[in-house]
Amino acid sequence: MSWIKEIPEGEERGKLKDVYEEIKRRRGKISNVMKAQSLHPEALKAHIDFYMAIMFSRGGLSRAEKELIAVAVSVANGCRYCTEHHLEALRHHLKDDELLEEIKKNPLGAPLPGRLKKMVEYALKLTEVPWELKEADIGELRRAGLTDAEILDVNLITSYFNFVNRVVAGLGVEFDEDEVGGYRY
Repeated sequence: MSWIKEIPEGEERGKLKDVYEEIKRRRGKISNVMKAQSLHPEALKAHIDFYMAIMFSRGGLSRAEKELIAVAVSVANGCRYCTEHHLEALRHHLKDDELLEEIKKNPLGAPLPGRLKKMVEYALKLTEVPWELKEADIGELRRAGLTDAEILDVNLITSYFNFVNRVVAGLGVEFDEDEVGGYRY
């Protein structure tokens, strides 16, 4: 549910029907942030394709690392919707409720190993003060063991979540406990 008109499941036609069916096949169900974009099926299709490419592609970063970045960025942006959604996904991969709570409270203060800490530091700097990034920040990621392909993934995931956090905030996308869970992780 959002502040604008949405086309609910069962009432979709044409291209939107195809996109909704694809989302359900790939993710298990349609999230509220996707429904909020139902008036623009072409953009919704591009959105889900990009999301799947960066969050579910194999190689490079693990799913847990990707979800950690999603949560850290969403916490920094105050996006409860994405924080809760991706904390649930992270819980699926990282079965440590204490650590999850610490990440939710303060991603930088959570006791993360060096590689993860560096990824979160970069993601938060790109989120909060992108104009301060320097080539040396990439060097820090390399020293933490990330390849250039993994660095690109961290950047793309961070940038994506800054985008989607603003879609959620700008359209007033809401959630409840039932909506947060039940996806394919």
